Amino acid sequence: MAAPSPPIEVERLAEAIRAGDRAVLSRAITLIESKRADHRGTAAALTQTLLRATGKAVRVGITGSPGVGKSTLIDALGSMLTAQGHKVAVLAVDPSSRRTGGSILADKTRMARLANDANAFIRPSPSSGTLGGVAAKTRETMLLCEAAGYDVVLVETVGVGQSEIAVADMTDFFLVLVLPGAGDELQALKKGVIELADMIAINKADGDNLARAKAAAAEYKAALHILTPASSNWSPPVVTCSALKGDSIAELWSKILEHRDRLTASGELSARRGEQQVKWMWTMLEERLFAPLRSDRAVKAELPKIETEVSAGRLAPAAAVEKIAAMLER
Repeated sequence: MAAPSPPIEVERLAEAIRAGDRAVLSRAITLIESKRADHRGTAAALTQTLLRATGKAVRVGITGSPGVGKSTLIDALGSMLTAQGHKVAVLAVDPSSRRTGGSILADKTRMARLANDANAFIRPSPSSGTLGGVAAKTRETMLLCEAAGYDVVLVETVGVGQSEIAVADMTDFFLVLVLPGAGDELQALKKGVIELADMIAINKADGDNLARAKAAAAEYKAALHILTPASSNWSPPVVTCSALKGDSIAELWSKILEHRDRLTASGELSARRGEQQVKWMWTMLEERLFAPLRSDRAVKAELPKIETEVSAGRLAPAAAVEKIAAMLER
């Protein structure tokens, strides 16, 4: 069944976004992030209208512990790509930062070139809400950026744990950035993030760090050797680089393109994106269904009491669920 024609306001927004109007793109993202019911409807109509203009970008997720040099790498990679004629969007997923709205706000000082590049667009994640909500809004933002002509989207996870899974689930390629000789080898193995990686890059491989970087690369190659790759069409490589000096950044990008070519040829990229879309739908639905628990004052006031009753063994969890559901259905 064909989708209904969008309202005139939505069509005007869509037209301006497709024309690459950055101011309108920013306003549209703010609309997407809004929790107002009327804005949700307009945002849904807008993404539906722009859907055919999306999906052409290379979507890269980037993670790494604080201090690993994510911002410096993004600045170096993004600047190299804009110099080659690409348009680059940088997004963040950070459910932990309610005050700043994501470290990208602070990290813009470490993305000096991209922050002043007319062919780059930097946007932090929403500053509050659950991980599911933040991730869903970042996905919607990614679509708007693609419709605006950004052909490379870099999604940075500045949180840990679940945020890494969320970013891996919305991108085509997941890059794990680590430091040489700083215990990151064991840390990444413990977190399981290595299993998500399409490539591991040891950053700051320069000067006195060079030997440690090579040793770390050998450790990771050995670790990856005993793991079954997530894709039968790709074995995650391990590279060393120096984002600060720009060393091996071109090689890193060539690996990303090689991965894209292989998965496109096999049909895996299309299948993966389809699965991501369905996960995206369920994530947004869960967020919508849970919204009253966070917005209804009466329900919010009652929840701590119900939790106390369940914790003390005076109320069965099943009975508590029924009680909460009844409150939501009023």
